[in-house]
Amino acid sequence: MILFVRDLTVIDFSYLCEKRGMLGESYIVDVELHGGLDQTSMVLDFSHVKKLIKRTIDELVDHKLVLPEQSAALSLSVIDQTHILRFNSQRGLIQMAAPAQASVAIATTAINEHSITEFLQQVLKPLLPDNIDQVIFTLRPENSTSFYYHYSHGLKKHDGNCQRIAHGHRSTIQIYTDGMLAPRLNKYWSERWQDIYLATAEDVCDAAAMQHLRAGNDDYSFRYQAAQGWFELTMPKAHCEIVSCDTTVECLADYIATELKLLDQTKQYKVVAYEGVGKGAIAFS
Repeated sequence: MILFVRDLTVIDFSYLCEKRGMLGESYIVDVELHGGLDQTSMVLDFSHVKKLIKRTIDELVDHKLVLPEQSAALSLSVIDQTHILRFNSQRGLIQMAAPAQASVAIATTAINEHSITEFLQQVLKPLLPDNIDQVIFTLRPENSTSFYYHYSHGLKKHDGNCQRIAHGHRSTIQIYTDGMLAPRLNKYWSERWQDIYLATAEDVCDAAAMQHLRAGNDDYSFRYQAAQGWFELTMPKAHCEIVSCDTTVECLADYIATELKLLDQTKQYKVVAYEGVGKGAIAFS
């Protein structure tokens, strides 16, 4: 017997890639449980699927920076309970110092749907009842024909896991000019923010102010204190865009609308910005 749940959850996270650097990603998760029936004539009660499996997935990967533990580009260390990573990507050196829960290392050379799926299946199988022989996950991006971009960020004011300095999303964008969809503008912003780290200006600091990291002349340095602890990050400047606002989806939608209005005061703009799958904000100018 196979029990299935489509759209069980969405994982929003960032990961490190030797070629592209730091990427934000959003995967929809489907799950299948293969096994016999239990004493209640079920493979597993749907409420337990949602409570156990969804909660475990969220705790393992969601709103974290996922690391390819076997990549030669990665080095890890711990100083006074602060986890420090250095990653030599083709786009430059990426460094982060953060509490342990801000990242997760997977025993693979590259992070993708397959390596995350294998990781989730290995961790979750021992947590399930004995009547379940196999758990199969399917991770998939949103099926959308709209333009989208991958971005990473951190929200120090957030009281949940969004405060982690390097997590992200794959996000659709739809821009309208005078009520009409504007493909050229959608293409421009999706390319401008492709594989980007979006940082608020107030989190930028001098390299000398960093406690655990050392930045070069071609890097930006970011740091802040949040409820979960102290966070530091260095990123190549070409990998970042600094904005004057917080990087919530509401502020980012308004930032794009304001930028568009500055270019042409005669037009009215509507910006529909997504944060991952099925949620976002709308701004007007």
